[in-house]
Amino acid sequence: MSSPSPTAVADDLADWLRLSAVPGLGAERQRSLLAAFGLPRHIFAAGRSALAGVIGRELADAVLSAPRDEAIERALAWAEEPGSHILTLADEAYPRSLLDIADPPVLLYVKGDPALLQRPAIALVGARSATAQGEANATAFAHSLAEAGLTIVSGLALGIDAAAHRGALAAGAVGGRTVAVIGTGIDRIYPARNAALAREIASAGTIVSEFPLGTPPLQHNFPRRNRLIAGLAAGVLVVEAAVGSGSLITARLATEGGREVFAIPGSIHSPLSRGCHRLIREGAKLVETAEDVVEELRGRLGWSTPTPTTPQKARRRTAAQEASSTSAPSPQAQLALDDEAARLLTLIGHDPVDVDTLAGRSGLTVDALYAILLPLELDGYLARMPGGRFQRT
Repeated sequence: MSSPSPTAVADDLADWLRLSAVPGLGAERQRSLLAAFGLPRHIFAAGRSALAGVIGRELADAVLSAPRDEAIERALAWAEEPGSHILTLADEAYPRSLLDIADPPVLLYVKGDPALLQRPAIALVGARSATAQGEANATAFAHSLAEAGLTIVSGLALGIDAAAHRGALAAGAVGGRTVAVIGTGIDRIYPARNAALAREIASAGTIVSEFPLGTPPLQHNFPRRNRLIAGLAAGVLVVEAAVGSGSLITARLATEGGREVFAIPGSIHSPLSRGCHRLIREGAKLVETAEDVVEELRGRLGWSTPTPTTPQKARRRTAAQEASSTSAPSPQAQLALDDEAARLLTLIGHDPVDVDTLAGRSGLTVDALYAILLPLELDGYLARMPGGRFQRT
């Protein structure tokens, strides 16, 4: 049997794009029409009364009058660019994991390698206004999990998302790579500060959107984006999240979809730990190292992690140590500091602390404290937090 001609393929995709662009015809009704008539070309060839029997007369008229307009031509031209793909529900490359979510999109716009959407994956999500330690945790966990063969899925937001993508990219060709699911048209990157990161992901991983080209960053689109993050992964790891965070929406969607939910605990004093603590109270699995996640998913996925070489094992242990918010500095690191700086680090502990509290603990004046804190911050021992607080890194 001969393959369809390029013209026939383009016409078929144009019909999918026409169907998805019908005003008022959401994804649920689109799927109802597909179930009743098959491919979009059969829908557009059907009579008004047949369509009305499925979606009503008003929408039937909208379907039959849907034009092949300039937006469709732009999308077809975009799909011809190197690395650009539009996947439909009928494509073999459409990610199988999305077929069992409640509301799979009819179309997916993909920049990069669509094969990554079929690989075992874990989603890493968390706060946009993350702490320095939270970003370090996300980077370290993503690096280790990618080295173990898992694709890292996240949302390209500032904070935890960006750190997770960077950690996965740092694992290089031996890793599981990364997928960014965005809430805009795939030709628009939001936030703009992550444009360079997006280009790197498109080159070495995959960017995915269900929204038409040119869609701006509309607030109501991001919760919809979250269901795809949860749907593409076998589990969701929440690194840092306040109560009411969008990351908790992703975790809830993962639970409803039968996925695993993991959470990293943090300080009882940190607002960005409270969302994780709530998830743990509700049944999420508490994790301290990447190996905790790998062990849980190995049986679920029927998947074997790559056998690492000795250097990889060493890197994985280092990443796990960095990811633990309660691990103490090594004796060698302490000895590299003078006695006063080392004592101050011990007094700070592992929770964010303000200067006044630290003055009470140390007996030092505020001026004397800043003379010690500033070099520690510049050398990477401390990070300055909102509200003038400091936290060990």
